[in-house]
Amino acid sequence: MSGTIRTASIDTNEPKRDEHLRSADFFDADNHPEISFESKTIEHLRRGDYRVAGDLTMHGETREIVLEGTVQGIERDPWGNDRVGIELRGTISRGDFGLRWQQALETGGVLVGDEVRVAADISAVRKTEDTT
Repeated sequence: MSGTIRTASIDTNEPKRDEHLRSADFFDADNHPEISFESKTIEHLRRGDYRVAGDLTMHGETREIVLEGTVQGIERDPWGNDRVGIELRGTISRGDFGLRWQQALETGGVLVGDEVRVAADISAVRKTEDTT
């Protein structure tokens, strides 16, 4: 399983925040236009639940992460492809990927935490081998 998203596509429905997230303070979309994930192992845990380990590349850094996955459904699409809906979730450290921008608060805390929850809803299509 693999996938890529464009960092410039970040949309939190708040234009000023989105602009800041795309800047060099965070994702640096001009220099790091994509975030990618490539699975290494998929382990079946119990009915419909899986553990997916793989390499996440973001902001020029690649780290292995582990995500929990749940199959939401399997169907054949109108073109005859087997398609599966998967929900993935997990937690990463943004500091592991060089995302260290921070703002101190008057109360002594900081504005942005290091821990980031990852959630993705994926529609995957089974690859078929070309037999010609």
